[in-house]
Amino acid sequence: MNTSVRVLLVEDDLRVARVNRDLLERDPEVHVVGSAATCAQGDALAQALHPDLILLDVHLPDGSGLGLLRHWRGQGRTTDVALITAADDEASVRLALAHGAFDYLIKPFTGVRLAEVVARHRARRLNAAGGAPRLDQASLDRLLGVTPATTGVLPRGIDPHTLERVALALSEAGGAVSAEEIGERVGLSRVTAWRYLEHLVREGQAQLDHQYGQAGRPAKLYRATPPAAP
Repeated sequence: MNTSVRVLLVEDDLRVARVNRDLLERDPEVHVVGSAATCAQGDALAQALHPDLILLDVHLPDGSGLGLLRHWRGQGRTTDVALITAADDEASVRLALAHGAFDYLIKPFTGVRLAEVVARHRARRLNAAGGAPRLDQASLDRLLGVTPATTGVLPRGIDPHTLERVALALSEAGGAVSAEEIGERVGLSRVTAWRYLEHLVREGQAQLDHQYGQAGRPAKLYRATPPAAP
């Protein structure tokens, strides 16, 4: 799969746009292909450049980013769009999601959170490229970024987006893998990957195997729990 991501920034504050560009391009496979400061410029660049991902500020000099998002969705454009705004009330978030926002970043946000946007975009592309004719509920929930209701409130230290990435990497592994291998796939330390894998085991989304026959303690290996038979 091609993991490069072409990003369009729509942000009227040039300093913020520059910071976001630098944060994004820490990933060598992320390329900011354009930067716009108004709705009109953003619309023109989106049509000309066909980016994979758009980071869209809500408050722009000539209108609302939310209005631009509605315009794109009305045209049938399905590009992943992450809205960026200082508005942190639930009504604003729900409105953005209802109009097709793929993600929602509240200012100020961290470089780690921005990297999570890119990771979620890649995960969605991977699911779409798989060509599987049918999805079970767990796969669909991962595609939508939904945390299953059965898990309840996540324990402290478990981030839902990181959990989604770990679960996806485990599913794609196709067999038993170690925490170190999952950490390398997702960009986490072995200890952090182990913590997320143990959470998946507790939730019934992963199974724990032990590899014996080596010196010292048996190695822990993890595999995705297969979907239940229909």
